Amino acid sequence: MVEPEKVRCRICGGNVSEFLDLGRQPLSDAFRAPDCTEEEFFYRLAVGRCELCTMVQMTEEVPRERMFHHGYPYRSSGSSVMRQHFTRTALRYIETELMGPDPFFVEIGCNDGVLLRTMAESGVRHLGFEPSGAVAATARGRGARVRSDFFDEPAGIALRDREGPADVVYSANTICHIPYMQSVLRGVDVLLGPSGVFVFEDPYLGDIIDKTAFDQIYDEHFFLFSARSVLAMAERSGFELVDVERLPVHGGEVRYTLARPGMRRRAGSVGRLLAWEDARGLAEPETLAGFAAAVGRVRSELPDLLRSLRDGGKTVVGYGATAKSATVTNHCGIGPDLVSYICDTTPAKQGRLTPGAHIPVRPPAAFAADRPDYALLFAWNHADEIMAKERRFRASGGRWIRYVPEVRVL
Repeated sequence: MVEPEKVRCRICGGNVSEFLDLGRQPLSDAFRAPDCTEEEFFYRLAVGRCELCTMVQMTEEVPRERMFHHGYPYRSSGSSVMRQHFTRTALRYIETELMGPDPFFVEIGCNDGVLLRTMAESGVRHLGFEPSGAVAATARGRGARVRSDFFDEPAGIALRDREGPADVVYSANTICHIPYMQSVLRGVDVLLGPSGVFVFEDPYLGDIIDKTAFDQIYDEHFFLFSARSVLAMAERSGFELVDVERLPVHGGEVRYTLARPGMRRRAGSVGRLLAWEDARGLAEPETLAGFAAAVGRVRSELPDLLRSLRDGGKTVVGYGATAKSATVTNHCGIGPDLVSYICDTTPAKQGRLTPGAHIPVRPPAAFAADRPDYALLFAWNHADEIMAKERRFRASGGRWIRYVPEVRVL
């Protein structure tokens, strides 16, 4: 009998032990036209933990060109909360790290230029990497300098030769997307100036587990970072983890700051978060098994609730055709028979069908006009912003359904 080939960690080469299988999944942002007959691409979505460095990661890779292409629909500017977040972030680095005579700021995965716009308006020399063509064009329209390409070691070398060292290399909700992490870190190593910093913010494993936020696991989120695993990754790549900051955006993230050894004093926040993770047993197999069991409960309870409401004559629609929603609908078997449509503010998604589940996507005006009985909140990470905007829904008797951290009706 031939044993299955072991999955190796993309950071250290250790064995990766799988702990959660979310089944066959489509590309999370592959929204289809209703008359499209092209066969959908599916892959097996499962995650495991490295036995050596504790990095949690997908066990199968989706080709990057399938995910990040010209028609990629996500726009960072779609949320007022995120616009404010990125403006504050840009100003923070302008006032701290970019005070020299000719500072240089590089962003990996700049999306529609929501952060780089502030850099451009402040006169800071900058460059963004954004492989999705239409998104990059939007960023250029906002005055940002953008290269329509993926960032890796050759890109870092070429940029250093052409424009000199960077003071800050920054990335938001992108580094966790990149399986070829070693090439990216080598590129950052070449590009970054001696006293520069590499800063990235991504969904935090601690929040994902504590909130049973399994929908944060989808094709684009190859890695689920913790302070412990990022510390190990930094040390293997010739960097030091010098700061961490927990962020409330996107359902819970951490901003990690890496620097060259000996160039920055490590902030006390690093030790505190590492201690919290150790006390929590965050990356221990028992904790991850408990998370998988909690996911199983949601998978059972959510469709049961939706079927009960449907059979009772109630109308249920979805709110927010997020990338995360693909994991939920496909893993839980939720289709248009249980959720008649999903409203979303993104024009590129409207009039199309969600990946795999084929639930129609309609503009927010439909939500106000139809007055459904219940709304399933897929965009739960923007709950405060959405509920403030949709007060009339609650006032007219409408009720929200949430599944993070557990299935409940508000």
